[in-house]
Amino acid sequence: MGRTSDARQKILGAARSLIEGRGYTGLGVAEICKAAGVPKGSFYYFFESKEALALTVVDEHWAAQQRDWARVLGGDAQPLQRLRTLFEETEAGQRAGQQGCGTVSGCLFGNLTLELSNQTEAVRGRLQEIFDAQVDMVEAVIAEARERGEVTVTDPRESARAVVAQLEGQVMFAKLYNSTGRLSPLWDNCRALLGATVS
Repeated sequence: MGRTSDARQKILGAARSLIEGRGYTGLGVAEICKAAGVPKGSFYYFFESKEALALTVVDEHWAAQQRDWARVLGGDAQPLQRLRTLFEETEAGQRAGQQGCGTVSGCLFGNLTLELSNQTEAVRGRLQEIFDAQVDMVEAVIAEARERGEVTVTDPRESARAVVAQLEGQVMFAKLYNSTGRLSPLWDNCRALLGATVS
């Protein structure tokens, strides 16, 4: 059992690395297996298709990110400080990735959205669910800040969408310009979007 689950994890790790590095569309099963160091037959033992693998990569990445977002956004700090910490951790994660491989990898979900949203309905639907869940988490924090009189927005849901879009867009720019410095305006932009009344 240990060896088979180990092979599955190797496939998932190789797939995620390859998808982050150069995208999904041009990736073949043979290349994934070669990078994972497993025979091609192992792939089809665990995954019925490349799309099924992509969905699993997305789900595993979201499970980890969701834990991080819940830890930060559900913490004890004041609401706006929690949002700021989320941005700071996002920037730190992109910086660590850049130091590791020389380039800013961007957001796995954003990258796949741009690449696949018109190609595979299953992946598109899953990415929609993930972005909706991110908006839910941010909305709860904005609603709390609004109750405390710390922001002036009237619609926490739309404001949360704007904040997530701002985060996603700045990460995309960081990837495009290979510069994590593109993430530094995130907090000031967020405060402006929310009409923050506290620093």
